[in-house]
Amino acid sequence: MSGLGPTSHRYFSQGLRLHYVDWGNDAAPPLILVHGGNDHCRSWDWVAQALCDRFHVIALDLRGHGDSDHAPGSHYPTHSFVLDLAQLIAQRQLAPVNILAHSWGGAVSTIYAGTYPENVARLMVIEGWGPSPAMEATQAGLAPHERLRQWIENTRAVAHKRPPRYAGIEECVTRMKAANTRLTDEQARHLTVHAATQNEDGTYSWKYDPYVRVLAPIWHGSAEMAGFWGRIACPVLLVRGTESWAVDPVGTGRAAHFKDVRVEALERAGHWVHHDRLETVIELAEAFFPHAQ
Repeated sequence: MSGLGPTSHRYFSQGLRLHYVDWGNDAAPPLILVHGGNDHCRSWDWVAQALCDRFHVIALDLRGHGDSDHAPGSHYPTHSFVLDLAQLIAQRQLAPVNILAHSWGGAVSTIYAGTYPENVARLMVIEGWGPSPAMEATQAGLAPHERLRQWIENTRAVAHKRPPRYAGIEECVTRMKAANTRLTDEQARHLTVHAATQNEDGTYSWKYDPYVRVLAPIWHGSAEMAGFWGRIACPVLLVRGTESWAVDPVGTGRAAHFKDVRVEALERAGHWVHHDRLETVIELAEAFFPHAQ
């Protein structure tokens, strides 16, 4: 990475002090970058740096992630993240806004766009159109009391388990590369520096709240998500990696619920398509989002 980078800012949602970075260029069309689960806003740095001369790029840390506050009670239903996005857009008066989102951030952004269709100009989603059919089938087969019991037991399990601690930053980098073997050494180190924090005893831990990994007892399956997808008024670009574990939005019929949609499948890419095929993702974004000349 080169250049000075973005400036850090704070805003509030439900009393939580949340963090975002702003890449400047306020006069340009706004573009919000929304990360996925267990991630952080600086995961977008390469994309942001390539687009900030044509867009006013803002990347946020959702609650429980990066440098944003953790939620009281450690409860993270998807709609709370939608509120965080809505608050940022409202407080910064960014609507109508362009959104580029990944994974869980994609689900958050499509729900927002379906709830406030007038506020989104264009929406590009990377691997973020809901749970796998297998996961959905498992959850759909549970009665409400069973889902609640599952959430309670999983929450207790996290409470009784000490988050992993790493002796040094190099150990964290190794773990980062193990999570995505396609990362270069430079990518892995950059992501790690912004994802990890040093503890009082000198060890390192990940910044995200371990409780974000617990599936909430109230969640949105594809049938309910289809209602949000069908309300989105703006053009939508769905991008997937052909070597990812995420489902194909065309093959599963999910893409058909969008009014104005295009799907791009990129080879040699897993779930983190914007890391695995960075230049192609930038090219797609430049062509898809309208920008000032």
